[in-house]
Amino acid sequence: MLVEKRVPKTVQWIVRIFLIYLIIFTAFRVATVIFFKPKSIPLFELLPSFWLGLKYDLRWISIILFPIAFLSAYKRFSPFYSNRLKKIWTTYLAVTTLLVLFFYGADFGQFAYINARLNADALIFAEDPKESLQMVWQSYPVVWILISLGIAVFAINRMFAKIHMVVEDSNASVHKFDYRRRWRLACVLILSWFMYGFLTLKPLDFLRAFSLNEEFKSNLALNPLQNFFTTLGFRDPDYHNQAKKYYKDIAAFLNVDSADRKINNYVRNVHPGSNALESQPNIVLVICESFSMYKSSMSGNPLNSTPYFNQLCNQGIFFERCYSPSFGTARGVFAIITGIPDVQLSKFATRNEETVNQRTIINDFEDYEKFYFIGGRSQFNNFNGLIRNIKGVKIYEEGSYASPKLNVWGISDKNLFLESNSVLAQQKKPFFAIIQTADNHRPFDLPAEDSDFVQHNIPDDTLKKYGFESLKEYNAFAYTDYSFRKFMEAARKESYFNNTIFVFIGDHGVEGNATAIYPNAWTEQRLSDEHVPLLFYAPSILYPQRRKETVSQIDVLPTIAGMIQQPYVNTTLGRDVLDKAKSANAAFIIYHAPGWIGLVGDDYFFRKNIRIQKEELVPVKDGLPPLSKKQSDSIKASMSKLTSGIYETARWMLLHNKNR
Repeated sequence: MLVEKRVPKTVQWIVRIFLIYLIIFTAFRVATVIFFKPKSIPLFELLPSFWLGLKYDLRWISIILFPIAFLSAYKRFSPFYSNRLKKIWTTYLAVTTLLVLFFYGADFGQFAYINARLNADALIFAEDPKESLQMVWQSYPVVWILISLGIAVFAINRMFAKIHMVVEDSNASVHKFDYRRRWRLACVLILSWFMYGFLTLKPLDFLRAFSLNEEFKSNLALNPLQNFFTTLGFRDPDYHNQAKKYYKDIAAFLNVDSADRKINNYVRNVHPGSNALESQPNIVLVICESFSMYKSSMSGNPLNSTPYFNQLCNQGIFFERCYSPSFGTARGVFAIITGIPDVQLSKFATRNEETVNQRTIINDFEDYEKFYFIGGRSQFNNFNGLIRNIKGVKIYEEGSYASPKLNVWGISDKNLFLESNSVLAQQKKPFFAIIQTADNHRPFDLPAEDSDFVQHNIPDDTLKKYGFESLKEYNAFAYTDYSFRKFMEAARKESYFNNTIFVFIGDHGVEGNATAIYPNAWTEQRLSDEHVPLLFYAPSILYPQRRKETVSQIDVLPTIAGMIQQPYVNTTLGRDVLDKAKSANAAFIIYHAPGWIGLVGDDYFFRKNIRIQKEELVPVKDGLPPLSKKQSDSIKASMSKLTSGIYETARWMLLHNKNR
């Protein structure tokens, strides 16, 4: 009672609300552990994450409550000055709580989807509100989520008002409006200390979380507010680069002619090799949504989700170690079409007017008709802007087909393949066609019309053991295989089939537990996000091979062009992976939000952080002999130089590889 008489009512109210917010923030962190903690991490190892997470939470709770504490230094702004001020501040807290719960809800959805905290990349979805909102509506119980959110905010608002009443009643004997500035000043100073960083010498920033040296531990420490508003600053493209510093290394990597090296030129004028095909074959490039290698039959996954595609791989040139430069469909399609990794740290290159205009090797396919097929709208992620770099391309999209729309992503993959096949079967000239699938994506809808597709019923624990989050995801993955079969069966009946190279590549992989299939790097360093199948299939033209070297998504077009009896110009980082003169096998990887860049080789994966002094070297093969410190340092130094070289050169190329 003595404390209550000495401490102003506003400060008492703030302290109680502070504790409520702290409980809410901590509860979400505990829930993250319950739902998402990898089994390999003991609970006691998470204590540093909780301690650092507490500091982040104290900061953001203080940011929320600071306006009340600061303005209440003037008694006319105190929530206890009048009923009107009470309503204003409780309304402020209700709105703020709604935003907090929204951020945490979205964060949980993001964590469940890609095992990463909510960051400013989420604003990309706002650039395509139609598809984004439809995808959310069709994938999640939106009505129940909104009702639950409304109930939670209403209950918390009533709680804040109740606490206001309790403080008022407990101070009823204090007749005079209590206005002690020292208590209010102390409250402001403590909140300011928490905002700076509790028990830290330097201001608390989100990079501190990455010093915990493990992906989940770092994500657990961060809260979505800290992560989102920090990464918001990364959305503005940074056009500075150090490409000149690494030119010699990249020129050697790309086998640039010695004469061109004298002028810092990346251009390679490539003439047909002795193995180039004289039949001027058609090209069908299939970009497969979320075609994650470790979930497929080709990886040896016992759930055997893609048996038909596995048969195709045995009859074609199949690369079992292909990687996309990053996670995300827009970035994957950009890398394939341009030969440049999308290294912009937040905004997609397809969404940036400065970088969407790119030269593509597809334009070197002379006398070829060009086609692009997508089941939905080509405007999504501005695929249309990217594809328009292909001269004379004919775009087929939502509204171009007779088949019914399945969901937000347009017609089903099977119907997309069949309608594409109908168009291609009518062509009299050679053609280069791109088909972009979408069904292997939330909401994982399957067409009722495809009654011959057999859905499987697999126990949840078995699904999770082999990398699938749900039965719906597994069956959607298997439906992709079904669609491939329907496409190939239809194409085989057409005259174009025997003189066509079908190229299948995933747009990206999917994060998840791959420990039953691959070494730890796939799970702990998240190589599963980028590992995708790459197949060149033409049974009448190509001799079957199973290739084990490391290749990249950006290598697809140069490799296709190298198969054709015509010259082409390569101005980017992609290489013909069938060229025997090719130098070191490597694939560049970037994780945009946390700032990781790295290089996958045949034996090791190296990565380092562009924001903090941190690097890792892990094996991508089982049974490799242990490295001495000297050996490890040597490999790190070599891979680090090439990693930085590709990163800086890609930043330069994004602005200078213009389509003219």
